[in-house]
Amino acid sequence: MLKGSSLSEEQREAAVALFEIGWGARAVAKRLGVGTKAVLRLYDRWRVRGDTALVTKPGNRVYSFEIKLNAVQRYISGENRIALAKEFELSSPHLITVWAGHYRAQGEEGLRPKPKGRPRTKPEAPAQPEPELQRLRRENERLRAEVAFLGKVRALGDGEQR
Repeated sequence: MLKGSSLSEEQREAAVALFEIGWGARAVAKRLGVGTKAVLRLYDRWRVRGDTALVTKPGNRVYSFEIKLNAVQRYISGENRIALAKEFELSSPHLITVWAGHYRAQGEEGLRPKPKGRPRTKPEAPAQPEPELQRLRRENERLRAEVAFLGKVRALGDGEQR
């Protein structure tokens, strides 16, 4: 069974056999008692790749920005995504739908390759040493607070002894 597929190997083989004798995706889903969405995707792959739709390809293929942009622009202008998938030798016509969604949401930048992994964090700039006058004022403020605190403690101690 394909990773992430809701159809078993036997169900996929039976579906492809039914596609080849003329059955539609919805009829096959009903006949096999499985979800329509998974069968529709398999049906689209079968329309592009024929009986090789059951063969899994090793690894993920990476498509160039130019291919994605060309396919999406032609799809948006009204061309059939199945025909485009065949022409560009895509593994599934669903890729064109996904690319079109990225294109509509982010423009051409949505189709550009993204860097892999987690983005690098920028090293923080070393802290600038504070001016001496400012440092002395902070220290003076701290010492005044300390003297005031000790004075109150002493006053409380003197009040208890009486």
